[in-house]
Amino acid sequence: MKRLLVLALALIACAVSAKPVDDRFGPADLARLADITEPALSKDGEFVAYTVSTANLEADQTQSDLWRVRFDGRERIRLTHTPDSSEWRPQWSSDGQWLAFLADRKADAADDEEDATTQVWLMPAHGGEARKLTAFADGVEDFVWSPDGKHLAVIAFDPEFPPGKEKPKNPLPIVSERYQFKEDGVGYLGNRRKHLYLFDVASSKSELLTPGAHDEQLPAWSPDGKLIAYVTKRGKDPDRHLNYDIYVIEPKAGAKERQLTTFPGSDLDPYWETRPAWSPDSTRIAYLQSGEDKWIYYAPWQLAVIDVASGKTTLPAPIDRCFYKPRWSRDGNSLYALVEQSLVTHLSRIDLRDGKVTELSHGDRFDFDLDASASGRVVVLGGDDHHPYEIAAVDDPSSGSGALRALSDHNAWLKDKRLAEVETIRFNSKDGTALEGLLVKPLDYQRGKRYPTLLRIHGGPVYQYSHEFMADWQAYAAQGYAIVAVNPRGSSGRGFDFAKAIYADWGAVDLQDVLAGVDHVVTLGIADPARLGIGGWSYGSILTNAVIASDTRFKAAVSGAGASNMYAMYGHDQYVREYALELGTPWANREQYDRASFAFLHADRIKTPTLFQCAEQDLNVPCLGAEQMYQALRSLDVPTQLVVYPGEHHGLTVPSYLRDRLERNLAWYGRFLKP
Repeated sequence: MKRLLVLALALIACAVSAKPVDDRFGPADLARLADITEPALSKDGEFVAYTVSTANLEADQTQSDLWRVRFDGRERIRLTHTPDSSEWRPQWSSDGQWLAFLADRKADAADDEEDATTQVWLMPAHGGEARKLTAFADGVEDFVWSPDGKHLAVIAFDPEFPPGKEKPKNPLPIVSERYQFKEDGVGYLGNRRKHLYLFDVASSKSELLTPGAHDEQLPAWSPDGKLIAYVTKRGKDPDRHLNYDIYVIEPKAGAKERQLTTFPGSDLDPYWETRPAWSPDSTRIAYLQSGEDKWIYYAPWQLAVIDVASGKTTLPAPIDRCFYKPRWSRDGNSLYALVEQSLVTHLSRIDLRDGKVTELSHGDRFDFDLDASASGRVVVLGGDDHHPYEIAAVDDPSSGSGALRALSDHNAWLKDKRLAEVETIRFNSKDGTALEGLLVKPLDYQRGKRYPTLLRIHGGPVYQYSHEFMADWQAYAAQGYAIVAVNPRGSSGRGFDFAKAIYADWGAVDLQDVLAGVDHVVTLGIADPARLGIGGWSYGSILTNAVIASDTRFKAAVSGAGASNMYAMYGHDQYVREYALELGTPWANREQYDRASFAFLHADRIKTPTLFQCAEQDLNVPCLGAEQMYQALRSLDVPTQLVVYPGEHHGLTVPSYLRDRLERNLAWYGRFLKP
């Protein structure tokens, strides 16, 4: 009996050891990815605090915690452990002893009656118990420390109910007279605004600095403590234009604000997630400037510097490319910023004396954020085709050597996965326009064999595919698909003229460009022309719909969070201002709206089986767009399906929904491309 037991255990051991290791990236791996954001250097440059967001599968939600690491790479520790809430946006006090941050946790976890609004919390910089600092009725959106650590500049929402007033049993009717009356992630917009407050840390008292029928965002305190800069839109009706400007105000109640920028276009649109950057001597502010309102997001965002005393603005390096996240060097003679080029975004140094731009990171990578300390140290957050964003120290940034030293490694488990290679492809459109894109071959690619191929189309439209980690591409490649990702005209990274080529003319030259990419990969002998799929999210879905209404070669399509009837989108999504600027109004510009609505008005030309997806609470591209196209194809008996993700906004965040979307995409493509 004992011998049989030993034999049985041996057989089990052999079976376990012989079990193949799952070394391919798949939908289940989405929940294992850690998303690193918001690197923040202490003033002396000794430590970096940052945010790590991961999937809490038990709660089925994304949850964020704070981490800290030394600049030399030692002592990487987790500072917060709260599975039922999130912490983000860490900021160091000037003496380095404290970390303030935003959190949606309750002050008393046992209080079932307490609402968990987002407030500013404070904890010892090296770990310990945190305490809630602010108690704004409807929460805090943003904040910054004063240089002396005694105050915060806070962006908070007007309270829905005055203090002491009992909340009604049911929500009050929504009443709005605003031109833009809804926004994704916020909902319907009424008369409530978000304003700049001065918060005293010792007394917990707050004072409103900027009352009025306008919103303030992106506060930045001058190093000398004398002024707070912020971004706002003013005028008769701020909802009707994109003319953001930077204002400054003294940090005291009753102070008079002063408009600093006067360019008739956007000076630091909050969409760019870049706050005003003060020079070390508090005399200048670096920021981003767009083109005129007419060009919306088509014009590259230029690096600008304004003299606070005179209001004189200069563009130190006008290179027809987008800049992001400027930070000052220690001596004030140069700026660090992210600069976008075709297929890549690199950390760069801009010399203010001659405008020379020097890359500090190199090669096929995508840098997403950075920070610079008063001591002169610099860190960058970036990744590449096989590595999600991680934080790296930039050794000797003044030399331009570009030596990066890893400080975080939260996705080390990917080293055990076999990942598909990503390569740059170059080709021409039918009219001779030079184009670029990315090609991912199937994981076990064999030269001379043709594969089912997916044309993936990016959102925006002014955005681009870059050399960054794309989880869905790796999952497709692991299942034997080749992926073609084209940056057609309308994409960023190649200047103003390239981007504005589709202005008020969606689905024309960009449609021809993405098809040219497919033709190119067919010519290379990789794509099987009889097994082509297509898909995208947001504008990627809009262009997908236009392609399948124009070309019947695709055997399967996935169209997520898109629209094709722009008459119906006018007034239904959040873009009424942008429609007016680019397309005009439907009653005055029927030809423009007909052209933009081509796929819906010619849905009878579509033969491609299409999976439509949308997020229930999306006000960016509402479900109406997917529902109408689904209904059209269902009426025409074209194989189709509609999937709605409950409670979600434009960008899905629920872990089970993210996995479900990828699994459904794979199943849909497999049904028609791998029968």
